[in-house]
Amino acid sequence: MPSPSQLHDVLVRFFLNRPELAPILLSEALGVAVPHYNETRVESADLTEMLPAEYRADVVVLLVDGKPVFGIVVEVQLKPSKRKRFSWPAYVAGLRAKFECPCCLMVVTTDERTARWASEPISIGPGTTFCPFVLGPEGVPVVTDPQKAQYFPELAVMSVMAHGHGDVDTAVKLASLAVEATRATQALDSDMQALYLDLIETALGEAARKAFAMLPETYQFTGPSYLRGKAEGKAEGEARGKAEGEARGKAEGEAQAVLAVLEARELTPTEQQRKRILACTDLEQLNTWVRKAVTLVDVEELFAQ
Repeated sequence: MPSPSQLHDVLVRFFLNRPELAPILLSEALGVAVPHYNETRVESADLTEMLPAEYRADVVVLLVDGKPVFGIVVEVQLKPSKRKRFSWPAYVAGLRAKFECPCCLMVVTTDERTARWASEPISIGPGTTFCPFVLGPEGVPVVTDPQKAQYFPELAVMSVMAHGHGDVDTAVKLASLAVEATRATQALDSDMQALYLDLIETALGEAARKAFAMLPETYQFTGPSYLRGKAEGKAEGEARGKAEGEARGKAEGEAQAVLAVLEARELTPTEQQRKRILACTDLEQLNTWVRKAVTLVDVEELFAQ
């Protein structure tokens, strides 16, 4: 089981590996109106350039549309801390002054008590209140779509962490998707992959863990930080993907990611629009469509120049 420091570090790594998680969670889970952007990038978390003392946030994600349009300070908080109620407003003020754009703070926690504490408005002085956006366990989306899990493995792992102690059937399905997504992610080194898998295992309730280990067609636990794949279908899929060509496989994955984001936002493309998305082989275009799908209100906006 990861130590508190390991848990903090791996949750921070989620956002460093996948900075687009920040605007997606803000908009989908917390209902925050995120402006249009075409790039997400991780900025230096050292805010001492604008502040007189040592202030360093966990992660700073900047949304860019030609210029910075929105800044997100992501703070992983595993327990209450009085000091944070003084430093959090400074993080946002420093980031806003540096990039001259709207900014906010998103607190991510695995503990409901900490979520309630972090949600309390912070009084800065007469007439001024600072309100963080807080993503606790109950607010994490339930990721059951295979395409979305493979495109956002970190979100799939977070889904297990938040909901792995609930209904056994749901927990097992979430764990299966998260494990497959983690094992398929080439961007993770072996140590980080082991930590992701360890988080999945320890997040499951006892009944769900036993049920998951008994599935012969999916995965079995073989140790506290490693899961062994046994599905023949996955091996066949990998062989078929190699035969069709790596480039085509990547394009198909990106196209499915566009559809997954649209589905998650309850936006249904027409058959013609779906065919156009699936037929696209331009990875740069597909990446642009994934980002646009997060904020658009009509599918046709996806194709606008």
